[in-house]
Amino acid sequence: MKILLLGATGTIGAAVAAHLSDHDVVAVGKTRGAYQADLDNYDSLEALFQKVGKVDAVISTAGDIVFGPLDTLTEADFAHVVTNKLLGNMNLYRIARPYIHEGGSFTVTTGVVSREPMPGAALVAAVNGGLESFAMTAATETGRALRVNAVSPRFVNETMEAMGMDSTSGISAADTAKAYRHAVLSDVSGQILDVRDFL
Repeated sequence: MKILLLGATGTIGAAVAAHLSDHDVVAVGKTRGAYQADLDNYDSLEALFQKVGKVDAVISTAGDIVFGPLDTLTEADFAHVVTNKLLGNMNLYRIARPYIHEGGSFTVTTGVVSREPMPGAALVAAVNGGLESFAMTAATETGRALRVNAVSPRFVNETMEAMGMDSTSGISAADTAKAYRHAVLSDVSGQILDVRDFL
């Protein structure tokens, strides 16, 4: 199976690539990887698929987020997160769809704060919630021809440790990757896959 993976050089993306190493994973990063593409740049996404061609699945672990109390976030913060993670992944879907073989899959990454609120996460929650709604609704338009799902990670141990946080409540990137494998290889569609269900 040929799988195009955006965000392949990030913590979760690298773990997903490793977990799917028994398949042909095409690694895409913003500045590194076998190919480069930027969610902020529609033309770069189109150029990516013109180079790579047809695939069996697309996974995106890409998308910038900004945490912080609402009264500290700037207009630029809002514009960037909405444009990059929400609109960027929606555009990725629109561009990718004709390049995904019949019966293939498209998987986007959201996050637990869309359903489990916490202080400082309102912007991130709104964008993640929007992506989840998009995935569930897009799936109603494609039927079995294209399965569309969202994976909802918990806080990742490696990221928490890098930020000097207590990681005992987190989930490793390797365990997080299991949900992506399920999204690609199973027959589910229109689902929000909580990584806890795959531990």
